[in-house]
Amino acid sequence: MDKDALPQPGDAATDGPTPLLELRDLHVYYGAIEALKGVSLTVPHGQVVALLGANGAGKSTTLKAASGMLRPRTGDVLLRGERVDGIKSHELVRFGIGHVPEGRRVFARMTILENLKMGAYRLRRPDPTDLERVFTLFPVLAERRKQIAGTLSGGEQQMLAIGRALMGKPDLLLLDEPSMGLAPLIVQQIFEILREINEQGTTLLLVEQNASQALRLADYGYVLETGAVVMSDQADALLSDPRVRAAYLGEAVE
Repeated sequence: MDKDALPQPGDAATDGPTPLLELRDLHVYYGAIEALKGVSLTVPHGQVVALLGANGAGKSTTLKAASGMLRPRTGDVLLRGERVDGIKSHELVRFGIGHVPEGRRVFARMTILENLKMGAYRLRRPDPTDLERVFTLFPVLAERRKQIAGTLSGGEQQMLAIGRALMGKPDLLLLDEPSMGLAPLIVQQIFEILREINEQGTTLLLVEQNASQALRLADYGYVLETGAVVMSDQADALLSDPRVRAAYLGEAVE
């Protein structure tokens, strides 16, 4: 995919095709504490957009607002140009949103296959094509389909969580810290699979503290600090920005 030829997520929606997801001036509160302070971002069809920031910056809150798990006090969540804020998260699944939460949260006492079938709960029955797609992406899940999910390694559980979300046929997949707690080789494998998922046509909005991996995968990126967007640009530009490299890659700024 030629990133220079892509529409830029920072552009106004009226300047080009309607983005798949758009967040407009979101303000989200936990009680009296304002967690998001006017967050705006867009996710065009077919792209990978990365959301970077330190712990507590509001990254997970942004995903929860986008997927209906949290309702903004003010601001709009638009999917394909239509407002969906206020629609409950389990209902948003049928609009084509899949959410892989932080910490994986597989059904530990169910088998791999049962977990995957749960991901297709909005359908009358799981689509065998989707199941085959997941098993092709994650061969280890196919080999162990009858294994209890709670006995899997952290990396295998992350694969299962992603596979479960794919069973719902999402157009947009929200991923919250998919590399958390995983060994470097597993992280590399996960990101290679995410690239393949995107190349198959699924749009990704990725929250990730591993800025190097995230920006190498992404087309565009946003940086959050204390609930506000402080920087946005093409991913390769952010990856070379000294401020990003100092804050998220541990490099000294001269």
